[in-house]
Amino acid sequence: MKCPFCNQENTRVIDSRPAEDNNSIRRRRECDECGKRFTTYEKVETIPLIIIKKDNNRETYDRGKIEAGVLRACHKRPVSANQITNLVNEVENEVFSLEDKEIPSRIIGEIVMNKLKDLDEVAYVRFASVYREFKDINTFMDELKSMLK
Repeated sequence: MKCPFCNQENTRVIDSRPAEDNNSIRRRRECDECGKRFTTYEKVETIPLIIIKKDNNRETYDRGKIEAGVLRACHKRPVSANQITNLVNEVENEVFSLEDKEIPSRIIGEIVMNKLKDLDEVAYVRFASVYREFKDINTFMDELKSMLK
């Protein structure tokens, strides 16, 4: 494992424990060259998951896209980075527990929206407005009314 600070390959594990999601191992490492410490996560490699987009194109699953969407929805909201990471972990666990090799993006979007609704209602509406492509204010209002019920 290369040190992210000095790029040397001489690092050693000084602590190892299950990560919060219990699906990975958290390892604290120390560089033998510069002495700095950093954390790595080890996960079981799974079969590549294919996402079926709205236009029926297919692409490999990318956790970063979910993170980016949730981060945008939570921008300037009282949501911590830890809460966002936990939400993305929950979404990812739910997606992989479906055990399908191909999953429509709309299913992932719905899972994200359900999790966001519980976390922060404003972030939920932001995400839903982009994800569901609200065309006008009436569509937006309909979503708000359904939330208030």
